[in-house]
Amino acid sequence: MASRRAGEQIILEGRVAVNGETVRLLGSKVDPDHDHVTVDGNPVRAKKLLYIALNKPPGCVCSRKDELDRPTIYELLPREWDTVQSVGRLDYHSEGLIFLTNDGQFALRLTHPRYGVRKKYLVNVEGEVTHAMLDLFKHGIFHEGEKLRALGGRIMSASRAKSIVELELGEGKNREVRRLFESQALTVKKLQRTQIGKIRLGELKPGKWRTLNAVEIKTLTAGTI
Repeated sequence: MASRRAGEQIILEGRVAVNGETVRLLGSKVDPDHDHVTVDGNPVRAKKLLYIALNKPPGCVCSRKDELDRPTIYELLPREWDTVQSVGRLDYHSEGLIFLTNDGQFALRLTHPRYGVRKKYLVNVEGEVTHAMLDLFKHGIFHEGEKLRALGGRIMSASRAKSIVELELGEGKNREVRRLFESQALTVKKLQRTQIGKIRLGELKPGKWRTLNAVEIKTLTAGTI
C-alpha cells in the first residue's frame, strides 16, 4: 500500500480499519490470516512472497532494463511476477543458478558476506590450471585494489590447451571468478554457477525456472550455510 512512513500517516488519518473498527494507534498488531484490514474501505492483502530458482542462459542480463536492449532474465518469467528481483547477479556471458524473490530479507541473507552462503561454479578455462594456482586463489589475491578469494576448488581436468575447474566462493564480488583467472593470464571460456548454499542446479534446463519449496527456503535462511 505504502512506505512505512506513509503508512503511519494513513493510520493517523483514521483511514485504516481492522475487522470493521478504525485503528489510529501506531504499532497495532494484526494477524493477516484472520484479521480483515481495509484502507479507505478497500481490503488489504498480504503480499505473496515468491522464491524462484532460474537457470540463467548465457546472452542475457540480470537487469530489468538494459540500455543496449539485450534480453533480460525477467523475460523468462510470467509477466505477473513483476515484483521479483534477482538475488545477486551473473554477467551477460555467464550461466547457471540464480534466485529471484520479492522478499528483501531472503535476498539480504543470500548476498551479505556475514551470512556465509557459499556458491559453486564450474569453469572452463583456456590454458592449464595448476594446483599451485588453486592454492593461490584460496590464500587470496589482490586485483584492481580488491582482495579476491576462493574458499575451495578442485581441478576436474587439465591440459595445456584447456582446463575444467570447480571453484567455491563466499562473497561473489563483481566478476570474481573471471578476475581470479585473469590474474593468472588465463581466459574463462564458460562459467556456470552450479550451486547456492545447499541448492543445486540439478536438471533445470537453461532458461527454465522452478519455485523453491519450504524446506529449501528454510535451508537457505537458517543461519550460516
